[in-house]
Amino acid sequence: MAFQVDMVEKAVGSPRVLPWRRAKVSQGRRSVTNGGKTTLAKNLQKRLPNCSVISQDDFFKPESEIDIDENGFLQYDVLEALNMEKMMSAVSCWMENPGSSAGPAALESAQGVPILIIEGFLLFNYKPLDTIWNRSYFLTVPYEECKRRRSTRVYEPPDPPGYFDGHVWPMYLKHRQEMNSITWDIVYLDGTRSEEDLFSQVYEDVKQELEKQNGL
Repeated sequence: MAFQVDMVEKAVGSPRVLPWRRAKVSQGRRSVTNGGKTTLAKNLQKRLPNCSVISQDDFFKPESEIDIDENGFLQYDVLEALNMEKMMSAVSCWMENPGSSAGPAALESAQGVPILIIEGFLLFNYKPLDTIWNRSYFLTVPYEECKRRRSTRVYEPPDPPGYFDGHVWPMYLKHRQEMNSITWDIVYLDGTRSEEDLFSQVYEDVKQELEKQNGL
């Protein structure tokens, strides 16, 4: 399964299972910044057998390659700030050898359906990923809560004054608008709910998808 998670909102893959991929489950989790996608993905990985996670945040380009706008803000919240080709290579490697990087849980359940969770903030805006989702989730967090959460985080480089309102939030709104053209199903999750509630909802959903994959 592949999950997509975004900044202010988060999503987890869509219910699309391609015939030639029936042996695997991909989930996408996306959310707005500080929406809780990474925490949700890690919690699921701990509980789901044969589960791997690929995080979009691991594919940011070096700061020297990030564009700067007229306000002096580094443009991190755009696809151009990410090495998406490298990320797609990682996804392709997993597809060719699913479960190879899943850790101890995979060893305990080698016969289970391999699960891939992809979590990030710009997954559903990248067309090459459109065909891989089995389940898609999007975590949403209101403006004030998102801004509050971001203010508690430490970034490198640190956010300059006005960065959230001058870059982060406008880019989120722009990318969220682009998602209106998506034709597959996305499950929208309230990111202000507790970690336990979010985990329980998605975990049960994933279990049902796995049962379908196993023909149960």
